Amino acid sequence: MFFSNNLYDYGANPFITNLKRDVCANSNFRTARWTGSHLQLTLMCIPNGSEIGLEIHPDTDQFLYIESGIGLAMMGKQKDCLDYQCSVSSQSAIFIPAGTWHNLKNMGNCDLKLFSVYAPPQHPFGTVHRCKPDAEDLEY
Repeated sequence: MFFSNNLYDYGANPFITNLKRDVCANSNFRTARWTGSHLQLTLMCIPNGSEIGLEIHPDTDQFLYIESGIGLAMMGKQKDCLDYQCSVSSQSAIFIPAGTWHNLKNMGNCDLKLFSVYAPPQHPFGTVHRCKPDAEDLEY
């Protein structure tokens, strides 16, 4: 068993952590926490007034879990028609099927803290995006 307080990517080694603590401690827009061959966990912090940004993953299912904050989740089959919308807050679980356009906006006055699970992995091992512009500049 391996347990660590450091917020960096431990994949694809066996790993145990306190996920709530990790999510709350993360201040980066995105931090890859564990990247395996078929699954990836990232921690996210979306500042108030910001958003993840409209995106689609053609071959990747995604799961988001809100630890704290208030947001608006939007999904749809077309980029210009996000017709599935729902307010989200602490303990909300969001399931995004592969090939679905989606975005998550922070609608509160504090950071929106969450984690995201991708299957298969979406970001390179060790990815750290300190802020949203870093994510936009460094995406492959």
